[in-house]
Amino acid sequence: MTTIHLTTKIKATKQIVFDNSRDIDIHQQSASKSNEVAIAGVTTGLINYNETVTWRSKHFGLYLTHKSRITAMNFYDHFVDEMESGKFKSFKHEHFFKEENGQTIMTDKLEYETPFSVIGKLFDLLFLKKHLIQFLLERNKILKKVSEKDN
Repeated sequence: MTTIHLTTKIKATKQIVFDNSRDIDIHQQSASKSNEVAIAGVTTGLINYNETVTWRSKHFGLYLTHKSRITAMNFYDHFVDEMESGKFKSFKHEHFFKEENGQTIMTDKLEYETPFSVIGKLFDLLFLKKHLIQFLLERNKILKKVSEKDN
């Protein structure tokens, strides 16, 4: 299993950052480089507890679908999305929000497993982990920009 931890400081209330983090439209904006589009489940606006979204995107030259469900939500501190179907063996993304000194500390914890045993682990080591870090950094850059504008 691979784990990625990222922390982003945003000059906005945690309510704004929390809601923007679960906004399907903002996510699509942040994932535009991979042509990511919500095609089923919640396809616009805010996703809530026990709701699903299915994404279609292009990564490594391949069109992929990924269905996630919000499996935990504690307004405005934490929520979790977990893969129900897709190319990963497992995929769990935890989102944490803490307000400090007039800003929100947003922490991502992404845990995933690749399929295909040794080949999957090698692909992760050489390409996938870096790709996912860049994907999250771009997402967080857009979240920061939108949230600070909304504040």
